[in-house]
Amino acid sequence: MTQIAMVAGEPSGDLLAARVLRGIQAQLPDCRFTGIGGPELHKAGQTQWHDMDALSVFGYVDALKQLPRLLHIYQNTKKRCLRTRPDVYVGIDAPDFNLRMEKALKPAGIPTVQFVSPSIWAWRYERIHRIRESVSHMLVLFPFEVPIYEKEGIPVTFVGHPLAKEIPLEPSTLEARSQLGLCADQPVLTILPGSRASEIKWLAPLFFQVAQRLQQQHPDLQLLIPAVNPQRAQEIKATLSDYPLQHVHVISAAPKAKSTSDLDTAVSDQPLSWQCMQAADALLLASGTAALEGMMFKKPMVISYVLSPLMRKIMAWQSGQERPYTEWVGLPNILANKEIAPEFLQEDATVDNIWPAVNKALFDDSYRQWVGHESLLLHQELRQDTATLAADVIIKSI
Repeated sequence: MTQIAMVAGEPSGDLLAARVLRGIQAQLPDCRFTGIGGPELHKAGQTQWHDMDALSVFGYVDALKQLPRLLHIYQNTKKRCLRTRPDVYVGIDAPDFNLRMEKALKPAGIPTVQFVSPSIWAWRYERIHRIRESVSHMLVLFPFEVPIYEKEGIPVTFVGHPLAKEIPLEPSTLEARSQLGLCADQPVLTILPGSRASEIKWLAPLFFQVAQRLQQQHPDLQLLIPAVNPQRAQEIKATLSDYPLQHVHVISAAPKAKSTSDLDTAVSDQPLSWQCMQAADALLLASGTAALEGMMFKKPMVISYVLSPLMRKIMAWQSGQERPYTEWVGLPNILANKEIAPEFLQEDATVDNIWPAVNKALFDDSYRQWVGHESLLLHQELRQDTATLAADVIIKSI
């Protein structure tokens, strides 16, 4: 009987891995799956050696605290794989854990497939040598990653980005506004200062000052601010108290009742941030996955990010770099190989720099149409049958 070991370390990887598992089952119905995952992999039929929550760490301090537990899980998983000898090991993201595991298994004759490449194109390219030693086949989310691996002689397949099929090619702004109880005919700016307390500390005051400047010219501007949990919502509201704004909606979970100041409930199965992006005319956000999602919603956006002095030192120490190799940090710009989303980072992240760019994103119709067209082209390129493409590569690796 064919056996495949899968290891996913976070909810998005768990969901993606479950879809790939079902794609493999369609071709190999008797295949047995073991490894590390969450509820989606378990529901799809994987026997869990450990729950993926055990791999979840947040930041350097948490990683140090959890190191003994992580080492135990690593050693136990490696021992199980070497004893049971799966026909292929599939690591889904979680590169710190999976690449180390793959480096141990590949020399033992167990094929290894890594799904989602570390961002070597931006930080620490020298990791490519470890990847070559560890990975039999790399599955990448972005087309620009393919020539990087081909140049290094590492088998690679572009399988598209799983979010590209989750987000519609033509999302309805009016529908999202109706669901969220917003005025349909007044402009909406969605502000996403990040999901961590440190990001809110450094970015929210800047973003709210930009919003103040915008509302001076556009008093009817509605502001939509999603929060990943009630704690982040309270931190956002506490910061808002220092920056009086009108028509503010802080959303943290689902509307029990519609209000002019807060909406406290999510209204569909979509992530909260997606609804807020879909309802917007433009976005002001921290760099990261949110920028890619905003691009798929075809929204003009402005990207900004500020690291604390301590985090700048830690990142420079860890990577040996002061900044990424790429000209831009936002994925929409990297994918387009040109600026379709203005970026204001560190010392350039000022109200005077940011607010004119956001104003243009909100009210310049020709610019908005151009961004929408460019974003649609990128979305279509990423919109592949990811699960099937990945399953085909994994089966061929057996």
